[in-house]
Amino acid sequence: MAAKPAPTASDALSDAELAARIAGRDEAAFEALMRRNNGKLFRVARAILKDDAEAEDALQDAYLDAYRHIADFRGSAQLTTWLTRIVVNHALMRLRRKKAPGVVVSLDEWNETRPGREAEMADDKSESPANATLRVEIRRLLEQKIDELPLAFRTVFVMREVDDMTAEDIATALSIPAATVRTRLFRARTLLREALAREMDSATLDVFGFDGPRCDRIVAAVLARARELS
Repeated sequence: MAAKPAPTASDALSDAELAARIAGRDEAAFEALMRRNNGKLFRVARAILKDDAEAEDALQDAYLDAYRHIADFRGSAQLTTWLTRIVVNHALMRLRRKKAPGVVVSLDEWNETRPGREAEMADDKSESPANATLRVEIRRLLEQKIDELPLAFRTVFVMREVDDMTAEDIATALSIPAATVRTRLFRARTLLREALAREMDSATLDVFGFDGPRCDRIVAAVLARARELS
């Protein structure tokens, strides 16, 4: 397992100090900014684009945009929130390009009152291989169902539940009221629970399945023993 990079002086800088150094084209400060925010911002871009490679490209473009305009950062919000807004904008621009020309895409594309459009919705070294495999499968299912959420709900869910951003920071980053953030988060959780419940209902039909090789094996073994009794 690769060792974590050693802490640098830039890691301890405040938002304002970091922004000032980046404005002075301090490469170490810019690297510290990226390492401090990479995971969170990638997940935001990934929530919008549903594609790892596209999310990486959007994140890189957003960082370069931030680097060019870092002097515009005034400290009225956290630097991470400021960066998140830039990432959201770049991700949405990429999403627009992927759709048909002339189609407008925004985080408000989902009308929360409109019916009929709801979507279907640190490794533990001591765990057994079976448990590790199950955990990976559960995570894959959860990621799939998050991807199936409507864009507005998916983005808020990832920012709040995965990146642990506050409702106020999310509201600032997305330019929506905090009350809207809470409403979308509630709907996202509801849709996700319903989607996972449907998967569980379907899966229980096959629990402890008895057909296939197991059935053949038992039948063969019983017939063999029955012949001995003849």
